[in-house]
Amino acid sequence: TIPGAVILGQFVNPANPAIHEQTTGEEVWTDTDGKVDIFVAGVGTGGTVSGVGSALKKHNSAVKVVAVEPASSAVLTTGVPGKHKIQGIGAGFVPSTYNPDAVDEVMTVTDDDAFAGARKLARTKGLLVGISSGAAFSAALALARKDENAGKLIVALLPDTGERYLSTSLFE
Repeated sequence: TIPGAVILGQFVNPANPAIHEQTTGEEVWTDTDGKVDIFVAGVGTGGTVSGVGSALKKHNSAVKVVAVEPASSAVLTTGVPGKHKIQGIGAGFVPSTYNPDAVDEVMTVTDDDAFAGARKLARTKGLLVGISSGAAFSAALALARKDENAGKLIVALLPDTGERYLSTSLFE
């Protein structure tokens, strides 16, 4: 061991979802003037979707919280891990920082749709985001296209930058 060393353990540390509940969730609520209807986030550690989901539901239990995972590693929905290309989400196990009680629905996104989502944001909105952001955007777009969600405010958290992917096939 190294004296004074700390292992943060983002997949097991309860401070992970707690800080998202205290800060990110409150930011989403405040920035939407409490009008958010649906919140969408990818599940890596599960801390973001769990913490934000808990915060939003404390304000309004009707807010729908949607977790996003890779279709080819749909551990939350099928229990079966697999290979995928969406870095940042889909760890291949259910992290202890993931709280299913804070989530209303789990959506799966294919690798191709995640890549397409990131590319679309770059081309149409000038947002240089990464693959997990593309996955969250793709899921949010699918939700927005449903008739029952017409007029609803959907917030998708885009956690990663595309800068790390400039030399990859994402932006060829």
